Amino acid sequence: MLQKIGSLCQAADRLIAAILHSIGLLALRVALAIPFWRSGMTKWDGFFNLSSGARYLFQQEFKLNIFGQAIAYPFPLTAAFLAGVGEIVLPVLLVLGLGTRFAATGILLMTLVIQLTIPDGLINFHLPWVAMALCLMAFGGGRLSIDSLAMMMLGQTPARQAPHPS
Repeated sequence: MLQKIGSLCQAADRLIAAILHSIGLLALRVALAIPFWRSGMTKWDGFFNLSSGARYLFQQEFKLNIFGQAIAYPFPLTAAFLAGVGEIVLPVLLVLGLGTRFAATGILLMTLVIQLTIPDGLINFHLPWVAMALCLMAFGGGRLSIDSLAMMMLGQTPARQAPHPS
């Protein structure tokens, strides 16, 4: 009797873990995408037309804080353009779960540059973004992603599955 109850509990535990793994990764993808998407939307005044605010910030306000020195962005308009493109494209990829690990890596690299630009944001913003990006880099997009669908269509299994309790 106890063995049967134990088996049922273990099966329920595996089912819950598998469901929550997929939902949790979807939630991580969306949560990480939102602030970058919102920021990206402020950088454009039309298709590939940087807003005056983005140009001003990257040319005048934003500095890289390295070893106690505030250094102007090299090629500020190029940096603004690349940041704007990244803040639109990478969140879309994350939400879709398409190239999730690559998109999360791009977001992580952007976050590191943002940390150098705005060092006071570490605890409230940048550290959670880094943690979310690292989780997505480690576990991928989960079963609720285009990555997973593509792998299934190719007859392959995703690189990393949900950890199942023993």
